[in-house]
Amino acid sequence: MLWTKPAQAAEEPASVAARVTPVVGGLDHPWAMAFLPDGGVLITERPGTLRLLRTPGGLSKPLTGVPKVAARGQGGLLDVALSPDFAKDRYVYLSYAESDGDKSGTAVGRGRLSDDASGLEDFKVLFRQMPKLSSGLHFGSRLVFDGKGHLFIALGENNQRPTAQDLDKLQGKVVRLKLDGSVPEDNPFVGKTGARPEIWSYGHRNPQGMAINPWSGDLWENEHGPRGGDEINLVQPGKNYGWPLATHGINYSGLRIPEAKGETAPGTEPPLFWWAKSPAISGMAFYDADRFPAWKNSVFIGALGNQNLIRLTLDGNRVVGQEWLLVDRKSRIRDVRQGPDGYVYVLTDASPGQLLRLAPAESGG
Repeated sequence: MLWTKPAQAAEEPASVAARVTPVVGGLDHPWAMAFLPDGGVLITERPGTLRLLRTPGGLSKPLTGVPKVAARGQGGLLDVALSPDFAKDRYVYLSYAESDGDKSGTAVGRGRLSDDASGLEDFKVLFRQMPKLSSGLHFGSRLVFDGKGHLFIALGENNQRPTAQDLDKLQGKVVRLKLDGSVPEDNPFVGKTGARPEIWSYGHRNPQGMAINPWSGDLWENEHGPRGGDEINLVQPGKNYGWPLATHGINYSGLRIPEAKGETAPGTEPPLFWWAKSPAISGMAFYDADRFPAWKNSVFIGALGNQNLIRLTLDGNRVVGQEWLLVDRKSRIRDVRQGPDGYVYVLTDASPGQLLRLAPAESGG
């Protein structure tokens, strides 16, 4: 694994054109998408609906069997991911905000997509973030399978800063589970007093993107900083990623973060890459398709605040270039995925929101 000193992004990278094709509109704050083997696309809408897009065929009615969600603030129905064995088991995994009446937290469950794809059957909750501390903020919620029988879940700290350092709580953590929700025996905190065995890493603020680097096999995660300091981390077992002890950002009031020791702190891992001015980063997808060679060795990251799509060019685990796409559209980009056809797809966080298909402008695609 190559590690390099974290680099700071340029304040205003070059804006680059892309060929954009609208695929579908009329979505209600879409949050995530997953491509089915038959060509359909599952799309979550934050108010609590799961839709199926077929081309041709259009957008389905809301699927049945979806759990009740706490759709307030940043909460609602969030990420969607297909089981690694979907062709056999038809499991669809969902992350969502779940309320106990007063506070809420992230939950993850799975159900079988019915043969006619009209709903989820036998939905079962596999994981609950405990304790529930959110009043509507910082749920995190990205889901990633590692291809080795594990599910990673990125969890926000519910806007309760100190909890990210508390190993007896599941706020501000990346957790690692087996596909049925049980805890792997080799997780770093298994058997340690005062620590939750689900934890893989800690010291995270509000993770909004996570993906496996296809070339190195490493788990990459991105998260919102406060005012400044959005960052990308290379997530390793048992490591502390600093929040709120180490940050490149300050409070929204303009004051320093009370717990912060500075941009670094003893015993914490520095980010792989960070932004001085927060783009409000969201979904993350590596590009390893053959369709567009110009985009090879890139990672795409949605930006909510900047209202664009960021493309970072990579050399191993080092960021060597940055471009901004979709700047003129002024759309909050919530999710980004590489499609099975080699195009890049993004969801715009709006009502009505859109699913867009992207190609490099010079490709003619």
